[in-house]
Amino acid sequence: MTQQPVRTVTAPARPPARARLGPPHRPGATLAVTSAATAVALMNYTAPMPTLPALSAAFATPPAAQAWLLNGAPLGLAVLLLVAGSLADDFGRRRLFLIGTFGLGVTSALGALTTSTVGFTLARAGQGAASAAILASSLGLLVAAYPVGHARIKAMGVWGAFVSAGIALGPLLSSSLGTLDWRLTYVALGLGALVAGAFAFRSLTESRAPRAGRPDLAGAALLGLSMTALLTALTLGRDGWLRAPVGLLLLAALALATVFAVVERRAAAPLIDLSLLRSRAFLVATAGGLFTGLSVIGLFSYLPTLLQHALSLSALDSAWLFLLWSGTSVVAALQSRRLTGRITARHQMAAGLGLHAVAVLPMVGILTGAPGGAHASVWLRLVPALVVAGAGSGLINAALPRLAVESVPPERAAMGSGANNTARYLGSSAGVAVMIAVTTSPAGADGAVLLSAALALVATVGILFLRER
Repeated sequence: MTQQPVRTVTAPARPPARARLGPPHRPGATLAVTSAATAVALMNYTAPMPTLPALSAAFATPPAAQAWLLNGAPLGLAVLLLVAGSLADDFGRRRLFLIGTFGLGVTSALGALTTSTVGFTLARAGQGAASAAILASSLGLLVAAYPVGHARIKAMGVWGAFVSAGIALGPLLSSSLGTLDWRLTYVALGLGALVAGAFAFRSLTESRAPRAGRPDLAGAALLGLSMTALLTALTLGRDGWLRAPVGLLLLAALALATVFAVVERRAAAPLIDLSLLRSRAFLVATAGGLFTGLSVIGLFSYLPTLLQHALSLSALDSAWLFLLWSGTSVVAALQSRRLTGRITARHQMAAGLGLHAVAVLPMVGILTGAPGGAHASVWLRLVPALVVAGAGSGLINAALPRLAVESVPPERAAMGSGANNTARYLGSSAGVAVMIAVTTSPAGADGAVLLSAALALVATVGILFLRER
């Protein structure tokens, strides 16, 4: 009997990772969908700004707790952005983006149904968490869709412009619908998020950069508790900084942050690689986000309320005035691409913060209120100040995403975005609490304006100093 030769069967080669994840990337569709969803998330973020007096009245919120009505969303953003970036890298940016859009739709509906300060704050924190998933995964999706070079820089500029557009349109939407019912704002935003999610389901291609190890949930919990303790201390501090609860909360925030650093050094897949803190580029990106929140967002989040009190404006009037700042920011962010090749993202960031510092100084004396309302000299100072500050904000919004992704390895793009945005929204939460505290202190609104300018100047000098060796 003749023995048959043994036939070797070779298993077909596994398709490359990109093929397994779906069809090729569609850069234009990716940019359109991520930018639209980001705009909805930022509209949600800024929506309460001109309606804070109405919300406070509806919930009978005492002055000491009004900061929470503004701080719920940035707290959720700050707490979840780092873990959202890691989850996006490990489990899929498209998947997390879809979870974020659906979550924003649901939590916006919950915000519309709430009847108390606590309920609204919790719903806003949920909206912030969902927005964190959208923001962290958006930049990762854009990095995967656009190669390094001019195309990516242009896409980041467009995405930054939609950030500014969302900031601009949120107050207009809430103040317009607020004349009927403030709840309609969150119904509209929830529907917008769900529509963006439906388009994302059909047009986005999955991408990921998996790491060994499980998600760092312990680090996420410690970071969230530390930030919550810090923001609670800053909010309660307006009633007295030397009180025992404030001191205990500040100590708890410091202790939790220390434990977080220890956990991150030992974690197999940390939320943030602490070795990045030795990189000046990463420090510039993180400091830029933090001081943008403290100085720019902190002041302008409370500015519509200050304008209403000082100039006897309605919520809608203050929203249109706010548009001078936010609308100019959109234009400046779009036009900033013309600076590519002429100025680095670091210098663009410093220029934006410097413009903000110079622009807000003419507001000193305007926001304290004047008998008989605003007169011609007030508008001659206020309007140019808002326009120039808006130009600075546009430069910042276009520079920050570039700094975020350029300061980390390409496979960690979502982590870089998460770290940058965490710093920004932690800064904004703290900034809102501090600005309200300063405004209601003997320093008044002028003290808040001067503090914002001083913080921006400190950041400008620091960013220019922290250049690469």
